[in-house]
Amino acid sequence: MTTNKNTVNEQALPSNTEKDPDDWATGAETMTGAQASYLKTLCTEADEAFDPTLTKGEASKRIDALQAATGRGKSH
Repeated sequence: MTTNKNTVNEQALPSNTEKDPDDWATGAETMTGAQASYLKTLCTEADEAFDPTLTKGEASKRIDALQAATGRGKSH
């Protein structure tokens, strides 16, 4: 049996997709176009106001909250 020393146990590493937006290096930047588009959709469905001044991190948190409120997106 051969062993590759470069193999990393992926389950031991945290996923970048699950990193807290407060810890993002780019979290203070303006939200992306994709975030803005999806957030507008969620805001419309939830009858909430869309805030175009949100940062990437703030938009991510708002998306998470609106997904929970609308039942859209993530399934837990």
